[in-house]
Amino acid sequence: MLDESLLDAPEALARADTRGLLRGVAESGARVRTAARYAAEAGVADLKPDGRPRTVLVAGPGAAGSSTADLLGALSGNNCPVSLIAPTGVAPAPGALRWTLPGWAGPLDLLLLVTPDGAEPGLPPLVEQAYRRGCSIVAVAPAHSPLAAAVEQARGLMVPLAVGPDNNSAPYDTAPPAPAGTPQAEGQHTEPTGTAQDEVTGPALPGTLWALLTPLLVLVDRIGLVSAPPSALQQVADRLDQVAERCGPAIATYTNPAKALAAELAGSLPLLWTEGPVAAAAGRRFAGLLALLAGRAALVAELPGALAAHGTLLAGSLAGGADPDDFFRDRVEEAEALRARVVLLYDEPVGSLSAVPTARELALAHDTALSELEPGSGGVLECAAELLAITDFTAVYLALASAEGS
Repeated sequence: MLDESLLDAPEALARADTRGLLRGVAESGARVRTAARYAAEAGVADLKPDGRPRTVLVAGPGAAGSSTADLLGALSGNNCPVSLIAPTGVAPAPGALRWTLPGWAGPLDLLLLVTPDGAEPGLPPLVEQAYRRGCSIVAVAPAHSPLAAAVEQARGLMVPLAVGPDNNSAPYDTAPPAPAGTPQAEGQHTEPTGTAQDEVTGPALPGTLWALLTPLLVLVDRIGLVSAPPSALQQVADRLDQVAERCGPAIATYTNPAKALAAELAGSLPLLWTEGPVAAAAGRRFAGLLALLAGRAALVAELPGALAAHGTLLAGSLAGGADPDDFFRDRVEEAEALRARVVLLYDEPVGSLSAVPTARELALAHDTALSELEPGSGGVLECAAELLAITDFTAVYLALASAEGS
């Protein structure tokens, strides 16, 4: 149940946002600038690679790894295979996860490690495997973490994780700020709580994704996989700032695309239909955030396959016009039925070969509500930044308003 009145109450939103999620999204642009500077200081921009790697392997806990791999693969196109090393373990907690290099990995391959924690016991052994096999190793993790030490020992390239503008010693989404006077507030290290550790295994939370991704964009620009020069990263940071201004808590719902989408998704089952590789990656991340932050299920599919995969859902009880019972019965004390809502995400303007118009027609034919997130202007990196930022804000608003309204 969504408390829509809370969306237009900035002070109430601030009180509800005990984890600083809105601040994390709003500071994404600052994270990009800081992460780019850290990458330059680590020497990434000065690398002179001999050529492209055969394969880029990505490892990290939860969707800190999978979202990063997904986006790098989408942005690189067919220039080089980007493969996620999926962890195994008896539980989803970082301490129980283990990673293993594929048998074919060797000197021609590049291993990227991304984590907002850096203390996962399963990552240093992966670094040792890669070192023995001759793989190139690059990591983005908190400075002075166990993983950082392992990478440096293996003669890999280590880029410190960019913290927020207030220079906290830990990322916002790893642990909540400690009250003044506690050891953590005085700069001493304390172990994250179980809740914080659980969050690390989920999708990279607002702000942290860009801290992980930006140094890798600098790297893949150097090896020719993605065009991400310093000017493009500055444009990404500027675009994230612009979206933060449009989607901030002080902006009314009727002019705020993230608040408006959060209100539209209330009480519905989102069917996220995507077109284009970047939109597909953004849609999968959006679904993950909806589950992690708001406890909402969402189904993701790429067009045109989504029309067949989800077409039956629109013809069944989830359709907007479905009402098999007596129309005139009293529904005052009944819970509102769950209805599907199609959300279209695409990363290029609709053209003659696009399936977006057909998707609109299918939703209309089944009386199913429809929302769209159109691509912004600019390059592919800016479009990706806008899609990710708006959906991040949407997931946070839905989480905060649902928590207050429940």
